[in-house]
Amino acid sequence: MQKTRQQILDILNHKGASTVSEITEALQDKRDNGITAVTVRHHLNELRKRDLIETSDTRPPNRPGRPQHVYILTDAAHQHLPSNYPSLTRGIIKQLKQQLQPEQVNVIFEGLADEMAAAAHIPQTTFQERMDMAVAYLTEQGYAARWEVTDSGCVLHTNNCPYHEIAHTDETLCNMDMRLISALVGVVPRRVAHVVTGDDTCSYLFPKTDD
Repeated sequence: MQKTRQQILDILNHKGASTVSEITEALQDKRDNGITAVTVRHHLNELRKRDLIETSDTRPPNRPGRPQHVYILTDAAHQHLPSNYPSLTRGIIKQLKQQLQPEQVNVIFEGLADEMAAAAHIPQTTFQERMDMAVAYLTEQGYAARWEVTDSGCVLHTNNCPYHEIAHTDETLCNMDMRLISALVGVVPRRVAHVVTGDDTCSYLFPKTDD
């Protein structure tokens, strides 16, 4: 993300609801070069287009003038903020593997995948409809999924890996994804592309079906 916009997200995360003037002052404290309110408004508009910020109530100004809009982060913005989730998840997996047998670890993550699939509430309907609903659910979970029909069958692609910082060193969550996608669609696919091995997507081939 562009540096100034990332700084604006960091400011809103630290200070909470802020006006253009307050954001501008905070940016000026962070930078050697000056930045104007006009430039800040431009960046705020771009962040709002990406649904990373929204306006809340207006706030009376500290000096004479019109009330100013107050900007706050949306839920979607938090994926662009520092978090300890990758380290925490990696540590949990490590501890599970140290304390349990491999098959016990597998049971735990298969249970997580089944629980996630159940939360998607995909009914027993046609294969194409299940694929559509699976893609919608996976996209909501951060996978940026899509599917297409090929000569070999239907292929579901996930263009983003929510666990990319972990997947390159541990296959546990990759295996969980396979279980999740199988449970969502109701058919076990074959993985034909894998980001970990250098592919652009993780892709899953489903055999042709008549329904």
